[in-house]
Amino acid sequence: MTAVRLDLHCHSRHSDGTDTAAEVARKAAAAGVALFCLTDHDTDGGTSEAMAVLEGRSVLRGAELSCSHAGRTVHLLLLGIGEGEGRATLDAAMAQLRDGRRTRIHDICERFLRWNIRLDAKAILAAAGDAAPGRPHIARALVQAGVCSSVKEAFDRFLKDGGPADVKSPRIEVAEGVALGRAAGARVALAHPHTVGHPHVVGEMCKRLKPSGLEGLEAVYGPYAARVRADWTAFADDLGLVVTAGSDYHGAAVTPEISGPGMDLDETRAGRLRDWLGV
Repeated sequence: MTAVRLDLHCHSRHSDGTDTAAEVARKAAAAGVALFCLTDHDTDGGTSEAMAVLEGRSVLRGAELSCSHAGRTVHLLLLGIGEGEGRATLDAAMAQLRDGRRTRIHDICERFLRWNIRLDAKAILAAAGDAAPGRPHIARALVQAGVCSSVKEAFDRFLKDGGPADVKSPRIEVAEGVALGRAAGARVALAHPHTVGHPHVVGEMCKRLKPSGLEGLEAVYGPYAARVRADWTAFADDLGLVVTAGSDYHGAAVTPEISGPGMDLDETRAGRLRDWLGV
């Protein structure tokens, strides 16, 4: 069956990626991506750059929204954010999340004092600029300081979820996140569902929120092996959710296992996805 090349989940310097939005878009174009959405954490600031590069292709305005459910982090992909009052409300909510992320950088840096490792939070935030800052920014600072040899080591030793230096990021309750996305005109999908917990937990959450607009599930996810993708695809089908596909590309220094943007989705599923997204 013919495959369609697309990517509805990747990151740039507007959050915790290493490439500019234009660079990510150029890599997507080189990979033959026909449908693209830049989904930086809690911001859609890089979309205009990506659109300028990918003129003539289907490009959506999007973001990855930081949410929570039953004490667990949930990331929602907002695909096709529109204009108007709903977008203004979403922008205000994401601005608050970005402010909380900056506070989190200071809190994480303080944790490193336990090991007599001094990191300059102000310098890390200055390097991040207007981007939504995250743990990869701290990981790169650890590499520059010679504490770790790679971003991966920094996460494995200190920064991974539940790690000794991890501090929970600010989040919106998932039901509110779905409502914000839908009010802004976006279609809403659950990113990397394995991070939410056991499939039973994921299923109960999706069933509860599907009537409100959580209609997609990222079953074809860059780091997933083929069997895992098949399992989550069957899971989505059972719940009547649209299968989405995304690499979660952040750049070679952050996600070396993901060489660049671009995922393959079979033509039938890609057609259903396009119909759902209205592109």
